[in-house]
Amino acid sequence: MKSIFRSDLLAGRVALVTGGGSGIGRGIAEAFLAHGASVGIVGRNVERLNAAAAEMGERCVPAPADVRDPKAVEAALDAVTAALGPIDVVVNSAAGNFLAPAAALSPNGFRTVMDIDANGTFNVCRAAFDRSLRDRGGVVLNVSATLHYAATPLQVHASAAKAAVDAITRTLAVEWGPLGVRVVGIAPGPIDGTEGMSRLAPGDAKERVLGAIPLRRFGRIDEMGTLAVFLVSEGASYISGETVVADGGAWLGTASVWMGG
Repeated sequence: MKSIFRSDLLAGRVALVTGGGSGIGRGIAEAFLAHGASVGIVGRNVERLNAAAAEMGERCVPAPADVRDPKAVEAALDAVTAALGPIDVVVNSAAGNFLAPAAALSPNGFRTVMDIDANGTFNVCRAAFDRSLRDRGGVVLNVSATLHYAATPLQVHASAAKAAVDAITRTLAVEWGPLGVRVVGIAPGPIDGTEGMSRLAPGDAKERVLGAIPLRRFGRIDEMGTLAVFLVSEGASYISGETVVADGGAWLGTASVWMGG
């Protein structure tokens, strides 16, 4: 899709994107690159990460790490900084999820999603703050969801994790704002072509989800990239602490779609 923004909108900026090897994270990384930024992408799957970086070009640097491991996160940020320079923009897109009724969800399953989404987001924010944001300012963009806005059956783990992510966004916006750090979020709805869609809306469920979206279509990865470009640009310079919903109006309807209602 042709961008509505200038191709040099993010020129000179260095961004770090977790979960940048696939899905929405990769879409955001590609959008940043298309608008002049240099990007370090972080992920656990080394092979996928390296392949994605090679496809995105020389201004994209892979930095393998598990966001649950603070030391690995610090090493990844140091590698990106060494290759590209101080980090100006941090995108937390790494996430884990699966369908599970609460009564059958193991404590380890709940803990794993919380650890990737919530703890991982904090680990990356904290490491980036120490290395660049505290002294230079910048933008943190956290990828959330709308699962916890009402109630989404089979998603107690992910709902709790994304509610925590939203709390991190608001709290860091208040604490770090005086240092010139904006903290914002995106809450995507059902986005076609993502692993989340294939896991959370398999088979006939996909049609039920589609029927609950007022715009009657799924979102696109490039639309999330465009929104991310805006939120980290100077056009959004007075927006902080806010998580922007991009779901075609879906969360305004009923959560019963997930139960076939």
